[in-house]
Amino acid sequence: MNTEELKLNIEKALDEIRPFLQSDGGDISLLSIEDDNKLVKVQLQGACVGCSVNQMTLKSGVEMTIKKYAPQIEQVINVES
Repeated sequence: MNTEELKLNIEKALDEIRPFLQSDGGDISLLSIEDDNKLVKVQLQGACVGCSVNQMTLKSGVEMTIKKYAPQIEQVINVES
């Protein structure tokens, strides 16, 4: 899978998650794919920033969904604005 395909798959994963975040007044965006396509950096936005459950959301929801679409991804991290 090339980088462009990988990016599209990650965006599909984020599109699957986005309605849940938006229902709570938040959102998420893809910042970068790094470390030989093993690390994804995202940014939680809106109500998701500073939310006490966002680390859990990131690991259980976002990372799990991204890995479903792009199994080679090993880690997803949130970059604070």
